[in-house]
Amino acid sequence: MKQDNCIFCKIANGDIPSRTVYEDADFRAILDLGPATEGHTLILPKEHAANLYEMPDELAAKVLPVAKKVAALLKDRLGCAGLNLVQNNGELAGQTVMHFHLHLIPRYENDGQTILWKPTEPGADELDAVLKKLS
Repeated sequence: MKQDNCIFCKIANGDIPSRTVYEDADFRAILDLGPATEGHTLILPKEHAANLYEMPDELAAKVLPVAKKVAALLKDRLGCAGLNLVQNNGELAGQTVMHFHLHLIPRYENDGQTILWKPTEPGADELDAVLKKLS
């Protein structure tokens, strides 16, 4: 169900014009208006879910096949050397629009972008403690 006050619901359902690169019954993939690189695309579900935690399993199962199709299009037409898939959940994680969306960011030699994190070095005891919490 779409929400009337959600800008991504409006874009995904065609109420607001977008530069659509792919569309099916469940998703619309659009060019990002503030792209990290040429061809930076957002995959938006037409049904509202604020984040991954709220997305119905049936819809979540369809996201990666759509990403694969769009990624192949970007690689074929733009000749990117690689691609990042980025999906943020919650403000602390960098989510700015509270409607699930998946970024497809084509990567090019010397594109000036970094999508990395600083690895930590936990000991075996720390990893075991985390595993125990998850078991």
